[in-house]
Amino acid sequence: MTMQQKPQDQKRSWIWTVLGVIAILFLLAWPLMTVKDSDFGGSDGVGSEVIAQIAPDYDPNWISNVWTPPGSETESMLFGIQAAAGGILIGYFFGYYRGKRQQS
Repeated sequence: MTMQQKPQDQKRSWIWTVLGVIAILFLLAWPLMTVKDSDFGGSDGVGSEVIAQIAPDYDPNWISNVWTPPGSETESMLFGIQAAAGGILIGYFFGYYRGKRQQS
């Protein structure tokens, strides 16, 4: 097998990529279009409420943060860095194994 793809294979690969992006965008937009008057909040507050209902005597103060970020911007930045690092690692391994498969 050669390292160069045939033009027909490149076209087929491009079509599948475009279809995949369209499918992802559709799946992301579907809940926003179909669920009216909804609040897509985070799970932290909901989890705390459910725990309070299940075990009213539960004390959540048994643990505390080692460090508290100075503001919500810092927390968002750290979350973004964590997401970017995870995306880079996943992309690296997908690319590595794809290149490894193409060489054999």
